[in-house]
Amino acid sequence: MKFSSTLLENAVNAFSKLPGVGRKSALRMVLHLLKDQTQKSEKIIQGLLDVNEKLKTCKICYNYSDDDVCMICSDEHRLKNVLCVVESIRDVMAIEDTQQFSGRYHILGGVISPLDGVGPDDLNIDTLIQRVRHDNIEEIIMAVSPSIEGETTTFYISKKLKPLEVKISLIARGVSFGGDLEYADELTLGRSIVSRTPYLQS
Repeated sequence: MKFSSTLLENAVNAFSKLPGVGRKSALRMVLHLLKDQTQKSEKIIQGLLDVNEKLKTCKICYNYSDDDVCMICSDEHRLKNVLCVVESIRDVMAIEDTQQFSGRYHILGGVISPLDGVGPDDLNIDTLIQRVRHDNIEEIIMAVSPSIEGETTTFYISKKLKPLEVKISLIARGVSFGGDLEYADELTLGRSIVSRTPYLQS
Protein backbone atom coordinates (compact mmCIF):
# COMPACT_ATOMS: atom_id res chain seq x y z
CA MET A 1 0.00 0.00 0.00
CA LYS A 2 1.64 3.22 -1.22
CA PHE A 3 0.78 6.66 0.17
CA SER A 4 1.19 10.11 -1.33
CA SER A 5 1.28 11.61 2.17
CA THR A 6 3.35 10.65 5.21
CA LEU A 7 0.67 12.17 7.45
CA LEU A 8 -1.98 9.93 5.90
CA GLU A 9 0.27 6.88 6.23
CA ASN A 10 0.93 7.65 9.90
CA ALA A 11 -2.81 7.96 10.57
CA VAL A 12 -3.49 4.61 8.85
CA ASN A 13 -0.68 2.94 10.79
CA ALA A 14 -2.16 4.26 14.05
CA PHE A 15 -5.66 2.92 13.28
CA SER A 16 -4.30 -0.43 12.09
CA LYS A 17 -2.82 -1.06 15.55
CA LEU A 18 -6.37 -1.50 16.89
CA PRO A 19 -7.51 -5.13 17.41
CA GLY A 20 -9.15 -6.60 14.31
CA VAL A 21 -8.36 -3.59 12.12
CA GLY A 22 -6.23 -4.25 9.04
CA ARG A 23 -4.53 -1.59 6.92
CA LYS A 24 -7.35 -1.50 4.35
CA SER A 25 -9.98 -1.03 7.05
CA ALA A 26 -7.79 1.59 8.70
CA LEU A 27 -7.50 3.46 5.41
CA ARG A 28 -11.30 3.47 4.97
CA MET A 29 -11.73 4.87 8.49
CA VAL A 30 -9.16 7.61 7.97
CA LEU A 31 -10.59 8.64 4.59
CA HIS A 32 -14.10 8.67 6.06
CA LEU A 33 -12.99 10.98 8.87
CA LEU A 34 -11.18 13.26 6.44
CA LYS A 35 -14.36 13.69 4.36
CA ASP A 36 -16.67 14.04 7.36
CA GLN A 37 -18.02 17.53 7.98
CA THR A 38 -19.55 16.94 11.43
CA GLN A 39 -16.33 17.18 13.47
CA LYS A 40 -16.52 13.44 14.12
CA SER A 41 -12.74 13.13 14.37
CA GLU A 42 -12.59 15.90 17.00
CA LYS A 43 -15.29 14.13 19.04
CA ILE A 44 -13.38 10.84 18.84
CA ILE A 45 -10.15 12.52 19.92
CA GLN A 46 -11.88 14.29 22.82
CA GLY A 47 -13.58 11.07 23.90
CA LEU A 48 -10.27 9.21 23.98
CA LEU A 49 -8.59 12.05 25.89
CA ASP A 50 -11.39 12.05 28.46
CA VAL A 51 -11.06 8.28 28.91
CA ASN A 52 -7.30 8.50 29.39
CA GLU A 53 -7.49 11.40 31.82
CA LYS A 54 -10.71 10.84 33.78
CA LEU A 55 -11.69 7.15 33.70
CA LYS A 56 -11.25 5.43 37.05
CA THR A 57 -11.25 1.86 38.32
CA CYS A 58 -13.92 0.98 40.87
CA LYS A 59 -12.22 0.42 44.21
CA ILE A 60 -14.70 -2.36 45.04
CA CYS A 61 -15.12 -4.54 41.93
CA TYR A 62 -12.40 -3.17 39.55
CA ASN A 63 -14.89 -2.19 36.85
CA TYR A 64 -14.35 1.02 34.89
CA SER A 65 -16.08 3.96 36.50
CA ASP A 66 -16.50 7.73 36.41
CA ASP A 67 -16.18 7.78 40.20
CA ASP A 68 -14.34 5.83 42.90
CA VAL A 69 -17.29 3.39 43.05
CA CYS A 70 -19.01 2.23 39.85
CA MET A 71 -22.74 2.50 39.15
CA ILE A 72 -23.30 -1.22 39.70
CA CYS A 73 -21.65 -1.33 43.13
CA SER A 74 -23.47 1.82 44.24
CA ASP A 75 -26.89 0.63 43.03
CA GLU A 76 -28.94 -0.07 46.16
CA HIS A 77 -31.44 -2.13 44.16
CA ARG A 78 -28.90 -4.83 43.31
CA LEU A 79 -28.42 -7.90 45.50
CA LYS A 80 -25.59 -7.31 47.95
CA ASN A 81 -25.09 -10.92 48.98
CA VAL A 82 -24.46 -12.45 45.53
CA LEU A 83 -21.19 -11.91 43.67
CA CYS A 84 -20.52 -12.89 40.08
CA VAL A 85 -16.79 -13.46 39.56
CA VAL A 86 -15.53 -12.76 36.04
CA GLU A 87 -12.22 -12.41 34.25
CA SER A 88 -12.65 -9.04 32.60
CA ILE A 89 -14.74 -5.92 32.25
CA ARG A 90 -15.99 -7.20 28.88
CA ASP A 91 -17.52 -10.18 30.71
CA VAL A 92 -19.45 -7.83 32.98
CA MET A 93 -20.85 -6.07 29.92
CA ALA A 94 -21.81 -9.39 28.32
CA ILE A 95 -23.66 -10.57 31.44
CA GLU A 96 -25.35 -7.21 31.95
CA ASP A 97 -26.68 -7.41 28.38
CA THR A 98 -28.57 -10.59 29.32
CA GLN A 99 -30.54 -8.74 32.04
CA GLN A 100 -30.60 -12.03 33.98
CA PHE A 101 -28.31 -11.11 36.87
CA SER A 102 -29.16 -8.60 39.59
CA GLY A 103 -26.24 -9.06 41.96
CA ARG A 104 -22.81 -7.48 41.93
CA TYR A 105 -19.48 -8.34 40.34
CA HIS A 106 -15.85 -8.97 41.11
CA ILE A 107 -13.37 -8.71 38.24
CA LEU A 108 -10.31 -10.92 38.63
CA GLY A 109 -8.30 -9.31 35.86
CA GLY A 110 -7.60 -12.67 34.18
CA VAL A 111 -7.20 -16.32 35.13
CA ILE A 112 -4.39 -18.35 36.66
CA SER A 113 -2.09 -19.38 33.81
CA PRO A 114 1.41 -20.53 34.81
CA LEU A 115 2.46 -20.86 31.16
CA ASP A 116 1.74 -17.15 30.70
CA GLY A 117 3.37 -16.24 34.00
CA VAL A 118 0.06 -15.37 35.67
CA GLY A 119 -0.27 -16.59 39.25
CA PRO A 120 -2.86 -16.00 41.99
CA ASP A 121 -0.97 -12.96 43.28
CA ASP A 122 -1.35 -11.28 39.88
CA LEU A 123 -5.15 -11.38 40.12
CA ASN A 124 -7.74 -9.71 42.37
CA ILE A 125 -8.27 -12.84 44.46
CA ASP A 126 -7.23 -11.57 47.90
CA THR A 127 -9.72 -8.70 47.66
CA LEU A 128 -12.41 -11.19 46.65
CA ILE A 129 -11.75 -13.19 49.81
CA GLN A 130 -11.95 -9.98 51.85
CA ARG A 131 -15.30 -9.06 50.28
CA VAL A 132 -16.75 -12.47 51.08
CA ARG A 133 -15.46 -12.25 54.65
CA HIS A 134 -16.65 -8.71 55.41
CA ASP A 135 -19.70 -8.12 53.16
CA ASN A 136 -21.88 -11.09 54.18
CA ILE A 137 -21.67 -12.67 50.73
CA GLU A 138 -23.87 -15.78 50.55
CA GLU A 139 -23.18 -16.96 47.00
CA ILE A 140 -20.28 -16.72 44.57
CA ILE A 141 -21.08 -17.38 40.91
CA MET A 142 -17.92 -18.35 39.04
CA ALA A 143 -18.45 -17.03 35.51
CA VAL A 144 -14.93 -17.39 34.18
CA SER A 145 -14.38 -18.91 30.75
CA PRO A 146 -14.74 -22.71 30.84
CA SER A 147 -11.12 -23.44 29.89
CA ILE A 148 -8.33 -25.31 31.66
CA GLU A 149 -7.11 -22.01 33.10
CA GLY A 150 -10.65 -21.09 34.15
CA GLU A 151 -11.13 -24.44 35.88
CA THR A 152 -7.80 -23.99 37.68
CA THR A 153 -8.84 -20.54 38.85
CA THR A 154 -12.22 -21.77 40.07
CA PHE A 155 -10.59 -24.63 41.98
CA TYR A 156 -8.04 -22.30 43.60
CA ILE A 157 -10.68 -19.77 44.67
CA SER A 158 -12.96 -22.50 46.02
CA LYS A 159 -10.12 -23.77 48.20
CA LYS A 160 -9.47 -20.27 49.53
CA LEU A 161 -13.17 -19.75 50.27
CA LYS A 162 -13.82 -23.16 51.86
CA PRO A 163 -13.29 -21.96 55.47
CA LEU A 164 -15.90 -19.21 54.93
CA GLU A 165 -18.66 -21.69 54.01
CA VAL A 166 -19.98 -19.59 51.15
CA LYS A 167 -22.05 -21.20 48.38
CA ILE A 168 -20.13 -21.47 45.12
CA SER A 169 -21.96 -21.92 41.82
CA LEU A 170 -20.87 -22.45 38.23
CA ILE A 171 -22.62 -21.07 35.19
CA ALA A 172 -24.33 -23.86 33.25
CA ARG A 173 -22.51 -25.42 30.33
CA GLY A 174 -24.45 -23.49 27.71
CA VAL A 175 -21.11 -21.78 27.14
CA SER A 176 -18.83 -24.21 25.31
CA PHE A 177 -15.60 -25.42 26.91
CA GLY A 178 -12.74 -23.14 25.92
CA GLY A 179 -15.12 -20.35 24.85
CA ASP A 180 -15.02 -16.72 25.93
CA LEU A 181 -18.08 -15.31 27.68
CA GLU A 182 -18.03 -12.11 25.67
CA TYR A 183 -18.65 -14.08 22.45
CA ALA A 184 -21.60 -16.09 23.78
CA ASP A 185 -25.00 -14.92 22.60
CA GLU A 186 -27.19 -13.18 25.18
CA LEU A 187 -29.81 -15.94 25.36
CA THR A 188 -27.24 -18.69 25.95
CA LEU A 189 -25.30 -16.66 28.50
CA GLY A 190 -28.47 -15.59 30.28
CA ARG A 191 -29.66 -19.18 30.58
CA SER A 192 -26.21 -20.19 31.84
CA ILE A 193 -26.47 -17.67 34.68
CA VAL A 194 -30.04 -18.61 35.60
CA SER A 195 -29.32 -22.37 35.40
CA ARG A 196 -26.09 -22.23 37.40
CA THR A 197 -25.13 -25.34 39.35
CA PRO A 198 -23.37 -25.85 42.69
CA TYR A 199 -19.60 -26.27 42.48
CA LEU A 200 -18.59 -29.57 44.03
CA GLN A 201 -15.04 -29.72 45.34
CA SER A 202 -13.15 -32.91 44.79
